[in-house]
Amino acid sequence: MEKETFSPYDTADYLQSEEDIVTYIEAVMEEGGDDPAFVTRALGVVARARNFSQLARDVGMTRQGLDKALSGDGNPSFATVVKVAQALGLRVTFRPAA
Repeated sequence: MEKETFSPYDTADYLQSEEDIVTYIEAVMEEGGDDPAFVTRALGVVARARNFSQLARDVGMTRQGLDKALSGDGNPSFATVVKVAQALGLRVTFRPAA
């Protein structure tokens, strides 16, 4: 009997299209939009699905700095979150909660 091997699951591997990314971010905002660490971690997942090094350059940060900011343990400023969203082709918007 052959031994089964499994790869670690990474959501970034499944974010292939703009539609995938938007659907993922919408789900994140629905599930945990009031938790800044949850949201920034999700932006980090989207960043990994794209060219992380280029994104860091576009935002004006080092790759390590951006990785830390979007790790969920970081505490990025709102300005950084907006810059990352824009560099990913996303827009931060607000709408009524009800």
